[in-house]
Amino acid sequence: MGQTAALLQTLIALAGASGGDHAVTAVGDSLALLHVRREVESRPAPEPSATRAHLPTPEEIAADPTVLPPASAGSNGTHTPHSSSLGRDEIFAHSRRDHLGSTAILLTGIALAPPDAPEAVQGVVDNANQIVGRPYVWGGGHASFYDDSYDCSGAVSFALFGGGLVPRPLSSGDLMHWGAPGPGRWITVYANAGHTFAEVAGLRFDTVGDEQGSGPRWHLATASTDGYVARHPPGL
Repeated sequence: MGQTAALLQTLIALAGASGGDHAVTAVGDSLALLHVRREVESRPAPEPSATRAHLPTPEEIAADPTVLPPASAGSNGTHTPHSSSLGRDEIFAHSRRDHLGSTAILLTGIALAPPDAPEAVQGVVDNANQIVGRPYVWGGGHASFYDDSYDCSGAVSFALFGGGLVPRPLSSGDLMHWGAPGPGRWITVYANAGHTFAEVAGLRFDTVGDEQGSGPRWHLATASTDGYVARHPPGL
């Protein structure tokens, strides 16, 4: 309540200086984002296990995906039993070699966030994984974050929502002015008036650029950013 009261006092002061309509919109967005952040922060922490299991490094996973531990429901992991009939060459685990720093791993279409990624980045990856493979429909993901189809900005908005970084679905035009200017260390959103996509921990999250058709998917390959505005969440 203290944060909310302070926020309201600040925005009420802004109302007299910048106009009431702008202040009302700012109040709504700020309170919605505060609510999202509290939801993310209130997620229960995982119960500690009796014995601390060895966590494979990204290099070990890329070399042999079968070393992945079982994933709990809702996580961004996956598990291939050691008794699987799939050959190692049939399980695709790749990371971007040209990306500096910690890089997410792309495993059969699902992204695995680097272990040292901030919690917000892991939340973005988790949310993006939830809608991988959904069909592309213009306007999808805008009436509500939760939809059966997504367009480019709806998909990027849903991913960012997982990290508590947006209070509502944003259009490509909105994302051109979202966050801070320039590329980020972990997350960069590229937007113009007609399209938007994101780079998250070295992987591209986009609704185009796949031979299987359009829709939210992770990609190893980069895309041209000519004509796009680069934005990032402050601190990430």
